[in-house]
Amino acid sequence: MNRPAFPRTRRLRLPGGERARLTALYGGLLVLAGAMLIGLINLLVGQGLYTTISTAVARRPDGVASGVALPPGTSAELVPSEAIPAQRDQEATEAIRTFTQAAEQATQSELLTISLITLAVFAVTSVALAWWMAGRVLRPVGVITRTARRLSGENLHERIALDAPDGELKQLADTFDAMLDRLEHLVGAQKRFAANAAHELRTSLAVQRAAAEIGLDTSDPKAVARIRRKLIEVADSSERLIEGLLLLSVSDQGLDHREPVDLDELAGSVTAEHTASQQAHDRDITVRTRTAPMTVQGDPVLLTHLVHNLVGNALRYNHDGGHVTVSTHGRTLEVTNSGPHVPPPSVPYLFEPFRRLEERRHARGEGAGLGLSIVASIARAHQAHVEAESNPDGGLTIRILFPDPEGGTPTPAARPASA
Repeated sequence: MNRPAFPRTRRLRLPGGERARLTALYGGLLVLAGAMLIGLINLLVGQGLYTTISTAVARRPDGVASGVALPPGTSAELVPSEAIPAQRDQEATEAIRTFTQAAEQATQSELLTISLITLAVFAVTSVALAWWMAGRVLRPVGVITRTARRLSGENLHERIALDAPDGELKQLADTFDAMLDRLEHLVGAQKRFAANAAHELRTSLAVQRAAAEIGLDTSDPKAVARIRRKLIEVADSSERLIEGLLLLSVSDQGLDHREPVDLDELAGSVTAEHTASQQAHDRDITVRTRTAPMTVQGDPVLLTHLVHNLVGNALRYNHDGGHVTVSTHGRTLEVTNSGPHVPPPSVPYLFEPFRRLEERRHARGEGAGLGLSIVASIARAHQAHVEAESNPDGGLTIRILFPDPEGGTPTPAARPASA
């Protein structure tokens, strides 16, 4: 059943910028507080003013009745109250009442006038202070705004670096700086990726064109056959490169769905394919598996590519007679291989697209340089953590640490003892 749509209630917003709104809000609150304070003072003073004045007029400090200015015909002589006749006592009391009321009215009028003048001065001062304080409070926001307006793809290195005490605005500026760090890293990686992809594709096309223009300009059947094989190899390499780029793009977008995947069985089947491959047979590389039951939530297709790239990379960058070990334990998938020595400082860069330990030679079977970057992208899509380290005797050990099924953060698992 469709419910009727109710119009949203619009919030009341004061006109002007945030500084004007803060000034109006804080200045108004200060003026209101001042007006309430002055009104309270006038009320309290007015309630006891008559009694205070009449007491001060009727009594001396020593307790004797004091004299007052009486109307014409009334004696101004001060005498004890018990000696005054009844008529003069009544006249004196009436004179005291009249004088007290006049003094009370004059005092209240003067107090009200002074209070209104004080309130006006206080209001002007409050608005000025509120305007100044609002500017001080919003200064970091202005710095953030000006920095954001200056930013472009060419100056993402700029930072706010707000020099202010700890607080919400300081945290906002620091968060903005951290976001700029991530943006600079992502934009830089994207630029390098685009440049490297264009270079790789342009190189393949140049090789194909050179082979077609030079190699096919002959009637020798053997030369034509050789060039034909070369063109096919370059075309296959370009196809693998494009497939790798597409897979990298898909994995960077995250997962559309998740399902339980037996990673130990998947790793075993993928490893068996590579064990029976021509590459492992020709180079006499031993492939071993040590899998324990392990189930993860993820995309089985992407996880298959992850294991395939890990094992394929371990075979490709190996030496003849070497070994590859694939294992699953706890929440960790681990692939270890022998091979050339990898300098530890260069290990993190191997996960960037088109980064290789050695320059590309365009030899047969050489990868496009996307294997480990695809592995890292697929791992991120599964909220997994990638660890890599160079082995003392050569080669790499790569670990993929998957999160717990309950959604916990992946933590390094205990490493199994090597055989």
